[in-house]
Amino acid sequence: MSSKKTIKAAFEAMMFTLGEPLDVKLAADVLGISNKDACAYFKELQDEYEQEGRGLRVREVNGAFQFVTSSDVYDYIERLCTPSKKKKLSQSALEVLAIIAYKQPVTRGEIEAVRGIKCDRVLEGLENKGLIAEVGRSAGVGRPILYGTTDTFLRHFGFTSIEDLPGIDDIENAVHEQEEDDDSGQVTFNLNESVAQ
Repeated sequence: MSSKKTIKAAFEAMMFTLGEPLDVKLAADVLGISNKDACAYFKELQDEYEQEGRGLRVREVNGAFQFVTSSDVYDYIERLCTPSKKKKLSQSALEVLAIIAYKQPVTRGEIEAVRGIKCDRVLEGLENKGLIAEVGRSAGVGRPILYGTTDTFLRHFGFTSIEDLPGIDDIENAVHEQEEDDDSGQVTFNLNESVAQ
């Protein structure tokens, strides 16, 4: 017969692996011991975890035992399991996304021609976020990749379809209104230059 230490180690491993209450009879059968002895070992484990103040506890549930987290560490578990705030898109990412949304399908070269600056990393970031995707290849020289927006883009921005995007004239009017309201005379959101071409 195995030692007490080995039996309790096996019970720990079995509870961890099973992830739900481990029936005493099943545990006893697996280790070839009596139900009474198995129950006694589970109770010992329960006491050890409690006395040592561990982050896990052994809880009895109707003739079965399982691991649960200690109420003492609840705040940490809550922080771990609460999704962190999503990062906002940078100004350059918004510009590239606007160009793709309005001109799609569009190549990287066409995007860079509008922005006047390379955008490889921005495209990669937008792809990783699932906001844009490759939608084909251009018939042009070298058959460059064509980019378009995704359903994720529509969901995040509250559109039912790409046809719901505001018209270029609406954006230009909004920018002009903002210019008039801005005391510094600077345009803080200049989307029309990116998409009007």
